[in-house]
Amino acid sequence: MPRVLDDFRRTQLAIAALFCFLGFQYATWISRIPALKTRLDLSAGEVGLLLMVTGAGAAASFPLVTYLMKRLGARRLALLSGLGLVAILLALSVAPNYPVTLVILCADGVAVGCLNVAMNAQGAALEAAHGRTAMTQLHATFSAGSFLAALMSSGMTALTSGIVTHFAAASAVLLVLLACARPRLLPDDAPAKEPAEPTAEQEEGKRRRRMARPTRVMLWLGCTMVFAEVVEGSMNDWSALYLKDVAGASAQVAPLGIAVISVVMVLARLFGDGWRSRWGDAVVVRVGSAVAGIGLALALLAGGVVPALLGFACVGLGVAAVTPCLYVAAAAEGPDALSLVAATGTTGLLVGPALIGFIAQATDLTWGMAVVAASAVIVSLCSTRLQWAPRKASSEGSLETEVEKEAA
Repeated sequence: MPRVLDDFRRTQLAIAALFCFLGFQYATWISRIPALKTRLDLSAGEVGLLLMVTGAGAAASFPLVTYLMKRLGARRLALLSGLGLVAILLALSVAPNYPVTLVILCADGVAVGCLNVAMNAQGAALEAAHGRTAMTQLHATFSAGSFLAALMSSGMTALTSGIVTHFAAASAVLLVLLACARPRLLPDDAPAKEPAEPTAEQEEGKRRRRMARPTRVMLWLGCTMVFAEVVEGSMNDWSALYLKDVAGASAQVAPLGIAVISVVMVLARLFGDGWRSRWGDAVVVRVGSAVAGIGLALALLAGGVVPALLGFACVGLGVAAVTPCLYVAAAAEGPDALSLVAATGTTGLLVGPALIGFIAQATDLTWGMAVVAASAVIVSLCSTRLQWAPRKASSEGSLETEVEKEAA
């Protein structure tokens, strides 16, 4: 039993290093947007385009990620895209002008898309190999990486206004995380070697694969992920403004909206794998997203600062395990489904906050936040159309079963 536990934990820590890597890399450069804005003399609109082009690169990476996952496998793609993200961070620190910065951040989005799919595929493979839940804790380490990067950025900003030294130090941290992850990542299956001159049947099979359309399950997974990311992205972008402009919170209290959502979500993700083991992914997604939607809707109806904070806490609690469960479900359908779900999730993350802004401008922010609540309920409804894997055994039970099988 100890050996089985050690194998699981070591591999989980290796994959967690990838999640921490991605959170750290993203938060490092996003926290220095003010410095980039000053150095390149950018307007607010140009800064918005910088953020948009990164997400666009991630969303457009779907065909490339699908191809690379099949050719390289999750392990090699994760390590190569990680090295690419380190190089991109260093290039960003010395970018000479705005057009070059746009190209660099578009490449960043593509590399993020590659690593996002690869590390979630590794997490899903870990669960399948050991019969244990792990994905929500892995997603919690992404938030931890972002938090650590924010602390480092704060310290480096106090030391220097430039970003070259900061990004160089951050790159060193990222390389350490990759070095920690590399030895214990799950191996890739060897790619099949095709004959030099494929037969007519093989050519026809390749042509059909190229023309294959997403399956019904893939489309439902993508739809569910879109609305789930609309909820997460919109809450992070609009919670503080809602507290200040609608609920009447002071300037000191308004940022607590993001803090409440983030803290509750991280804590819920630390316990989320236990919930998945006890009740199964289907229940966690359906009930969790319903709690998020209904809790936020009641807070909007009640009005005021305290109800808003309680509603935000319901959102953090309810959606914390939703995207990890969807990634596991997508990975079970294959690399095409996983790549599609990751791309549609990025689309929801981009479109959601902008959609809320348009609605708020046409009506008011309360109606915009109501769309967020409705999106959470839609996630719950969409999840009923998905076929979920059976509930995994508890950690102790799965380990005992493995040992008993080996002894037999």
